[in-house]
Amino acid sequence: MEKNIHSNQRITNTQMNRKLSIMAMLTAMAAILMFFERELPLMPGFLKFDLSEIPILIGAFAFGPLSAIMMELVKNLIHLPFSTTAGVGQFANFVTGILFAGTAGLIYQRYKTRKGAVLSMAVGTLVMTVGTSFLNYFLFLRLYGLLAGFPLEAIIGMAAKVNPNVADKESLIVWAFIPFNLFKGLCVSILTFMIYKPISTLIHTKTSPKTQQNCAPQ
Repeated sequence: MEKNIHSNQRITNTQMNRKLSIMAMLTAMAAILMFFERELPLMPGFLKFDLSEIPILIGAFAFGPLSAIMMELVKNLIHLPFSTTAGVGQFANFVTGILFAGTAGLIYQRYKTRKGAVLSMAVGTLVMTVGTSFLNYFLFLRLYGLLAGFPLEAIIGMAAKVNPNVADKESLIVWAFIPFNLFKGLCVSILTFMIYKPISTLIHTKTSPKTQQNCAPQ
């Protein structure tokens, strides 16, 4: 009996160590991808597009929403020393990532099928888009002005140069932030859907053979 207990404990510790090592690898990949942010056509320059949410979303599907939140936090802490916005951009990215990957991971935990994966990413995209719209309106834009020295008037002016429909805070949300987040969620979701199944098989083979079944979208 005692031998079995110690054996099970060793197996559990090994699985946990492998899980943490895979999460660390995914987080490192996300942090690297975040350095390759780019401006998008027809979008203001302060909205930078990157694919760093793909490894986070993979982690959310493989290990759950809490793991995704931890990965998102570490990713942004890695980028904090490089911030040009007094940390406001990293804070906004962290919250945005939680809304997207956290929501998707929560839903996928219950519906671990191909349809469940599509549903989780669709809902995650909508939650991110709606949530960040309110957060930008009431919080993030104000923080950019107070902490980063980037006032609302300057942000509206930059957006108006590429989209004449932007004239105030409300139109900034509608014509800049909403399309940007919908596009980002769509791109990340499609790419994650394409690569997740083979990566998931590898992850769960390494962490726990017993959990391999029902771990990837069918």
